[in-house]
Amino acid sequence: MLAALITDLQYVRYWFSNPWMFVVLAFQLWMLVDAIRRREWMWAFFILFFSLISALFYYFMVYRATPTATRGFELPGAHHRRRIKELQAQIHHLDKAHHHSQLGDVYFQQGKLEQAEACYRAALERDAQDIDTRAHLGQCLLRAKRAAEARPWLEGVVKENPDHDYGYSQMALAETLAALGEKQGALQIWKQVTEKHSYARAKVQLAELYLECGQAGPAAGELKEVIADDAHAPTFQRKRDRFWVRRAKALARKIPS
Repeated sequence: MLAALITDLQYVRYWFSNPWMFVVLAFQLWMLVDAIRRREWMWAFFILFFSLISALFYYFMVYRATPTATRGFELPGAHHRRRIKELQAQIHHLDKAHHHSQLGDVYFQQGKLEQAEACYRAALERDAQDIDTRAHLGQCLLRAKRAAEARPWLEGVVKENPDHDYGYSQMALAETLAALGEKQGALQIWKQVTEKHSYARAKVQLAELYLECGQAGPAAGELKEVIADDAHAPTFQRKRDRFWVRRAKALARKIPS
C-alpha cells in the first residue's frame, strides 16, 4: 500500500515537473469531446485508450477535414474529394459547363469558397442559364458573407422554381434576407419551407426569428420538433443535422418553461 502511494506521488510529481504533459492531456480531451459530439464512437475509443497518436490522427483526418464556412449549410447530395482530379481531367479534355459546376460543388463542400466561386463563374460562361449553377453560386456568395451579391442569383432561381434543390435554394434566400436585415421577408420564406420540409436547418432559424419577434411559444414548438425528430432519425441524417440539433438544444434551454 505504501509502495503504491509512493509510486503515485512520483507520478504526480513527474506531471508537475513536465507542464507540457497538461497540454497533451488538454489536446486529447478536446479531440475526445469533439469525437463524442460527432458520434464518432470508434475514434473516441481509440483516443481514449491509445492516447496522443490517435488524437493526432483524428485532428488531421476528421477535425481539420471538416470545413467551418459551410458547416451546417451543405449542398444537397454527396461530394467526394477524390472527384477533384477526375473533374479536372474532364475539364482539361472536354471543358463542359457541368464539369466546372460539379467541381465548384466539391470545393463548396470543402469550404474553399474562392475556388468554388471561380468554378461556378466558369460554368456560367459556358452555360449562363443553368439553374443549379446559378443557385450554387448564390449560396457560395452568401457563405462568403456577400449577401447583397447573392440575393439576385437566389431570387431568380426561387422565382423560376420555388422548390429548387428540394428547398435548399429557398433556405439560402431566407438566410440572405436575414443577413440583409429583412427579417419579415425571411420569416415568410422559412414558413413556406417548413410547410413542405422538416429540415432542422429551417426550423431552428425560424425559431430564432420567432424569438427575435418575442414569440417564444411558436419558437419552442419548432425547437421541440427538431429535438424529437433527431432522436428517431437514421444515422446519416443525425450526422447531417447535428450542427442544428446542438443549436436547437442551446436555444431551448434559454426559453422559460
